[in-house]
Amino acid sequence: MSITKEQVIGALRHVNDPDLKKDLVSLNMIDNLQIDGKKISFKLVLTTPACPMKNMMRDGCIEAIHKYVSEEAEVEIEMTSNVTTRRAQPNQIMPGVKNIIAVASGKGGVGKSTVAANLAVSLAKLGASVGLIDADIYGPSVPLMFDVMDSKPQVIEKDGRSIIIPLEKYGIKLLSIGFFVDPTKALVWRGPMASNALLQLFSDANWGELDYVVIDMPPGTGDIHLTISQQVPVTGVAVVTTPQEVALADARKAISMFNTDNIKLPILGLIENMSYFTPAELPSNKYYIFGKDGGKRLAEQNKIPLLGQIPIVQAICESGDKGSPISLDPESPTSKAFLELAQNIAQQIALTNA
Repeated sequence: MSITKEQVIGALRHVNDPDLKKDLVSLNMIDNLQIDGKKISFKLVLTTPACPMKNMMRDGCIEAIHKYVSEEAEVEIEMTSNVTTRRAQPNQIMPGVKNIIAVASGKGGVGKSTVAANLAVSLAKLGASVGLIDADIYGPSVPLMFDVMDSKPQVIEKDGRSIIIPLEKYGIKLLSIGFFVDPTKALVWRGPMASNALLQLFSDANWGELDYVVIDMPPGTGDIHLTISQQVPVTGVAVVTTPQEVALADARKAISMFNTDNIKLPILGLIENMSYFTPAELPSNKYYIFGKDGGKRLAEQNKIPLLGQIPIVQAICESGDKGSPISLDPESPTSKAFLELAQNIAQQIALTNA
């Protein structure tokens, strides 16, 4: 008895997306179904290439076909993705960008820029097209962390406008106010001037088609945050903290700010940086230098996900200073922690968009 497409589609209706709680057929995630005798092939179109559940869904499809169609079926699945977005107006700022992630913190010194840089690298490693904007206008660090201190973006004239061409490094498009100012001198700008200069990185740059743009926000709560939240179509915010109470108190303020009526941005979740220390000679040991699970408790109190717990490792600092984010090292345990973080953020964005 020959296998029909109707049988395969019927079987795949028994497989749900674990996050969206609907079957893959209803979600239009099955494409290019082909049948040749006992050979069945199709594309499984994920909502993000960084989907943490993709192997589970792939295995679920194979099991469903064997159970409901034929145990002898030979199933070949091509994993692909079409990153979801909530953006419907193509004339907005950065029209080709599907999702904009703001990485924020209530205070400085919690490693927000390091997290933003490694998040961008990890999303790109997972197959997404990614950009990174350094919005920390008074303390830009992206030029150093990506080893492009001496580089300047190209500016072209188009339709009477000056258009900035972002730099590219490690497969990521980059822009920072640090590319346009003297790095040895303090930037003494009033709020409106700083906000206007920053908006040019969004509106006067050719970002092209991207799945995600990560924004390294300035620390604290101020003019820049208000400007970006009101004028840039941010998909959601990830708040960075460290485990100790002095950092958690400021993280609470950041969460509160993004929940206020005049900002009201979705909180994707909380990232606990410097969670624990593991010596290289004792890889199974964890030492909670700044306290244990402070970020986890704060996430539970605010009913938001804990997106990741990043260890404190000297190599993170060293790699950033060398202009080579640690996520580029496939052998580093910390790189794996950032990959997990990227998957969790992509998952939350898909849920937010749905």
